[in-house]
Amino acid sequence: MGHGRNSPGFFMTIEQARIHMIPKPWGRTDLRPWNVYHDTRTAIGEITLTRADTASPPPALALTLVFTSAQLSAQAHADAAFARSIDLASSTCAAWYILAASANGRIAVGLKQHIDDTQIRASLRNDSIAASMRWHAVQTGSSNFIPQGTLHAVGAGLAVIEIRGNCTAVPPRSEQPGDGTLSLPARRSRQQTFPQKLSSERTVLIANAAFVLERLTLAPGVVRELDACVETWLFVLAGSGRVNSVDATIGQTFFLATDRACIRIGPQGLQCLVAYAHSVPTSYLLQRVNSMRVPDPPQRSPVTVQQLLALPTRLAAPSGGALPTSRDDLR
Repeated sequence: MGHGRNSPGFFMTIEQARIHMIPKPWGRTDLRPWNVYHDTRTAIGEITLTRADTASPPPALALTLVFTSAQLSAQAHADAAFARSIDLASSTCAAWYILAASANGRIAVGLKQHIDDTQIRASLRNDSIAASMRWHAVQTGSSNFIPQGTLHAVGAGLAVIEIRGNCTAVPPRSEQPGDGTLSLPARRSRQQTFPQKLSSERTVLIANAAFVLERLTLAPGVVRELDACVETWLFVLAGSGRVNSVDATIGQTFFLATDRACIRIGPQGLQCLVAYAHSVPTSYLLQRVNSMRVPDPPQRSPVTVQQLLALPTRLAAPSGGALPTSRDDLR
């Protein structure tokens, strides 16, 4: 998809994301329905989602689909101290959304109890770190926050979409299940998983200093406008529709920046993830076609600004102490 509406002083973009498949021995040979790929000869472990415009600057967020047939090795994203030590501008955190899970699907986030760096590195070398990690069962539709510098691992039988800040300090996942080394600080998890329903159509899954992750659930036949004042990624989970003039089906991903997209919902409805580069949920994200904000349903009490500010510090509002209410608040 090309560039959107022109406006003085702003460069607007709506694109379908490019995909890049990465074979892994721990991957899967059938990625449906998230991708049409199914070939018994080669297992695909990851699909990276990138800008269609290859000449554009790197985006603030990185999205990766992960498909596992075996448990992966532990890793950690860079925390602030490590990022500074290798001259990176920033550290990174991540969110996982479980697209599909087997009956025994599980993930690990953090350690069950504190152990020092020497013990951690010894456990990594002898491949016993998994026993020290905090594992828990997951199900389709659950979301998990991975703080910077926290050891984490993905179990077998999962399809996951990972959203993180685009930081080169993230080590590649090991080629073999269960092995690998870690040269980053590893801490006990400060996991924050807090679905907060903003309206009948919007649910905030994760919010932190780097990005907000929401799930949109849109009824059949309605028309909505997605207002992407900042970098925004849309990933289709279920149903169908059209984003501007392009069909939107399961697994498709769109990139938007300083633009609005018209979303027409198909007869089965549409459910999608929206990740955008801001630290708090924006009230104007979803609008009716007449540019009026979609109202909260009368039968439920929406989450108030005060309730959002009372959540963990990663939901703290900007210095003004209020949620942004217009596109100008982010410029």
